[in-house]
Amino acid sequence: MDWASVAGFLLVVIGIGAGQLMEGGNLASLLQPAAFVIVVLGTIGAVLLQSRMTTFQRGVSMLRWVISEPPDNSRKNVQDALVWSVVARREGFLSLERYMDTAKDPFISKGLRLVIDGVDPVRLKDILDVDISLFEMEQRQAAKIWESAGGYSPTIGILGAVLGLIHVMENLTDPAKLGGGIAVAFVATIYGVGLANLLFLPVSNKLKEIISKEIVRREMLSDIFYSIALGDSPRVVEERVANHKN
Repeated sequence: MDWASVAGFLLVVIGIGAGQLMEGGNLASLLQPAAFVIVVLGTIGAVLLQSRMTTFQRGVSMLRWVISEPPDNSRKNVQDALVWSVVARREGFLSLERYMDTAKDPFISKGLRLVIDGVDPVRLKDILDVDISLFEMEQRQAAKIWESAGGYSPTIGILGAVLGLIHVMENLTDPAKLGGGIAVAFVATIYGVGLANLLFLPVSNKLKEIISKEIVRREMLSDIFYSIALGDSPRVVEERVANHKN
């Protein structure tokens, strides 16, 4: 559980609510279903229009990482890599099969399989680097839906405000309907700007950070498998790991 993200979200909600009350306002006035429908559904529609469904679904599934970040297995990978290196030098590449069969990470399993198959080290690294590039592209495209939502929602909030004002202008002769139209107009803008800057963009930046950490881990593993395929000593493997840490 990422308590910083939880605390940040709570501070956003409490800050807006407290500020509204301190200004003498009513919290219920911030709850406008019409404004919510315009901004949220409009933003989702705009993001779907620019994205493939698989990319959109992947991006939505990433939202859980903001609260529950994927485990960082870098340290364990380093420990395992030193074991792989020692075993490969003492018993040969085929001895790594038992580690490949028990690996839960598909990237590790693929790297070990390439080493066991005796793929040329340069070719091995090229294959893994292409795999990393494809992974990075898919992940960043998925995370980008939140950045896009942060770009669209303020504009759609303004659109909601204009629609509210149109409703007001249509009912100038009926004072009873003016309040609701004006409320939708202003609250739609609040929803659009607030969701963009307090939710969508922070989520996007958090996901980018998580993806970057995973890319660094995979690049480290790629160098490790390359070193093992070359027949380097565990000391050299350790040096490669140290370079990534720096």
